[in-house]
Amino acid sequence: MIKNIFYTPQKWLIIVLSVVLFSSCVPQKQIKYLQSASESDTIPVRDFATESMESYKVQSGDNLYIQVMSMDEQTNQLFGNNQQTNNRITNEIGVYLQSYTVDKNGSIDFPIVDKLNVEDLTVEEIRAKIQSLVDEYLVGATVFVKMVNFNITILGEVRRPGKFKVYQDQINIFEAVAMAGDLTDFAARSQVKLVRQTEDGYRIYNIDLTRDNIIASEFYQIMPNDILYIEPLKIKQFGFASFPYSIIFSTISATLLILNYLNL
Repeated sequence: MIKNIFYTPQKWLIIVLSVVLFSSCVPQKQIKYLQSASESDTIPVRDFATESMESYKVQSGDNLYIQVMSMDEQTNQLFGNNQQTNNRITNEIGVYLQSYTVDKNGSIDFPIVDKLNVEDLTVEEIRAKIQSLVDEYLVGATVFVKMVNFNITILGEVRRPGKFKVYQDQINIFEAVAMAGDLTDFAARSQVKLVRQTEDGYRIYNIDLTRDNIIASEFYQIMPNDILYIEPLKIKQFGFASFPYSIIFSTISATLLILNYLNL
């Protein structure tokens, strides 16, 4: 009699459904960001040095939007800054067409000075360099320099994968993830791959977003043309992108009612 109780169809059904239900759940530890290395760490505030962060250095193939503004209209026309030109710069394509492309030698064709080498300089260093050159010819002119091709690509377990344009000088990895709508519950936050262009070509780095020391990492700052790929957790192959709890519970209830009706 006791043996039959443990091997009734109802018992087996509940066991099987319970295994399926819990195998499809992701532990909270795997979906939390910025965890301390020790679970017993209760320090309310943690400081991280960020001296390792460096601004992006312009390379061959980059595009720079450079604008020299002056009170003199003739001077503005010399640098392509007239009303007709400004009216054309109303979208990304217009800005791109009005930008300066860094050639294979690391230089741009700039008015007055002709060839200007900007390779391995930051945007601020380029602005200061052009400003010093312009000051030799003009009084009271102001130089603006922006990166045109600051794009990042985010793929994998994010809610809105794709290519994104950044309209600010710097962006960190969490801001980049937010642009893609955050990671999904099945994202392997400890196995994020960063593809970055270096002087020797492209290199892949492994990043762990579950650790709070990412803030002090050299990869915390996202660079132009970086690619982020977020791998899925292995548990995803046994689960669902969005687990259908209501359907599971409805199925359990209906099955138990049928079994009771049949006196099984």
